[in-house]
Amino acid sequence: MRLRNWSYQEFYPALGPAGLEGTGLPPHTFRHTAASLAIAAGVDIKVVQTMLGHKSATVTLDIYGHLWPDRLDEVVDVMDARRLEALTATKGGEKQKGRT
Repeated sequence: MRLRNWSYQEFYPALGPAGLEGTGLPPHTFRHTAASLAIAAGVDIKVVQTMLGHKSATVTLDIYGHLWPDRLDEVVDVMDARRLEALTATKGGEKQKGRT
């Protein structure tokens, strides 16, 4: 079935019972919403790619990349915690050799 036929035979009639009749929402809006919700839930990029049927994760990132949170602060926090662990690791009150 062609998308246009599906839209008029299945999609638009289903908008009424959902309380969305007359909103003019195209089917693609729901696709974007599903992708956005998956990303917000922390779903892996490869899973979102598969869900949307994209050929590569690059396509998914080009379209939805702005929705992934900037995680640089998280990386800095983890690295700082590991650095502090290494600095405070002691054995008998002295820093362990080989750890900085």
